[in-house]
Amino acid sequence: MHHTTVTIVGAGQAGLAMSHCLSARSIDHVLLERGRVANSWHTERWDSLRLLTPNWLSRLPGWRYRGDDPDGYMTAAQVAAHLDGYRRHLDAPVREHTTVRSVRSGPADDFVVTTDGDRWRSRAVVIASGASSDPHRPALHSRLPATMTQLTSVGYRNPGQAGDAVLVVGASASGVQIADELARQGRRVVLAVGDHVRLPRTYRGRDIHWWLDAIGQLDEGLGDVEDLDRARRLPSLQLVGSPDRRNLDLATLAARGVELVGRLVGVTADALQFSGGLAHLCRAADLKLGRLLDRIDLHCGERGLAVVAAPDRPEPVRLGTVRTVIGIGAFDTVVWATGFRPHYPWLDEHHLDRKGGLRHDGGVLEQPGLYVLGLPFTRRRKSSFLDGVGPDAVELTEHLAGHLDTGRRSRSPGTRVGPSGRPDQTGVSSAAPKDTLNRSHQMLTLVRPSMSVPAGTG
Repeated sequence: MHHTTVTIVGAGQAGLAMSHCLSARSIDHVLLERGRVANSWHTERWDSLRLLTPNWLSRLPGWRYRGDDPDGYMTAAQVAAHLDGYRRHLDAPVREHTTVRSVRSGPADDFVVTTDGDRWRSRAVVIASGASSDPHRPALHSRLPATMTQLTSVGYRNPGQAGDAVLVVGASASGVQIADELARQGRRVVLAVGDHVRLPRTYRGRDIHWWLDAIGQLDEGLGDVEDLDRARRLPSLQLVGSPDRRNLDLATLAARGVELVGRLVGVTADALQFSGGLAHLCRAADLKLGRLLDRIDLHCGERGLAVVAAPDRPEPVRLGTVRTVIGIGAFDTVVWATGFRPHYPWLDEHHLDRKGGLRHDGGVLEQPGLYVLGLPFTRRRKSSFLDGVGPDAVELTEHLAGHLDTGRRSRSPGTRVGPSGRPDQTGVSSAAPKDTLNRSHQMLTLVRPSMSVPAGTG
């Protein structure tokens, strides 16, 4: 049995950011990684994938992009190298090729983490295993012919795996990028589209993420959104990080010859059935896009930024005839870009909601000493980005340090650790209500790019 103060499960960007923050407070810890550092970037990305965010927005606590192309978009291999360099810089105590089998409560308000090789006892556990656990395929995938090739966005590597006629199901970042790549390689592609978020790659002469950072949208916290559950389920952005900084959305795909249809809703013996709601989804996405660009224009006006480029808004998506039934024989390959489902087989079920996700409040689980980092909107809109895990890690470390400090002091039996890391005098719950937790946030102040500073210096 090994002993440490904090066990971190996962050594990607979230785990390494937490390691930095714990080291800054001289809190001993270990990171347990099932593969190697940044494992998913090494093993679960297709060949041509690049970051959706520009390289300068790959900031981590004590670490930043060190290449010569700050406005470019790193490949998956470059992201892995970026994180491995961070690990070496931190001298992080990573145990690679160590698979966690269980996390259970110990006998003294601590935790016992069992792996495939040993056991660790610690005062706290931070789950930093990422949001992309298991690729999801709808149940109707089992009704497709056995002769049809089926791939997920994790299993897809390049067009060589697909046949001549491909159905791509899902139109968020992965789906539109895979559909675009297949179409560019001469495949006949049909894209089944559900709820989606459309953005231009650049606007007014700057990357769209420059604007999202500048207007403060990426830093919006738990108290800034009306429907937190929906914000956490928001589809990834229809973008591609290409060297030519081109747009990639339903309009550009249609112009390339990709056929757009609605959501896949049924499979019969001889046909695939699609919903008739595509036009509504496209209108909704265009309305949301318009509201965001209005906000950027207002920001420019309020700041007197007349020197920036004029608005260059994308045209609305225009649809022709949209088929709702296509013969099943029209396809030889299906690519499922239908997102992921959480998977925590090593945790007790009482930590999970009915869909298998973690029940947490801003990264704080109900059981004192148990935390999660790196999930969508853990504490702010950018929580799952490389640039977002740092501020979250700072705040959760504050809470965790308070939990450790409270545990060292003698306290009344009913006292619990509150959301700021101090004892909660109500003695009611270890997980404070959302409004209390929201008020307790100490938001990390980030230096956002100003108009006088070239993009990429952040």
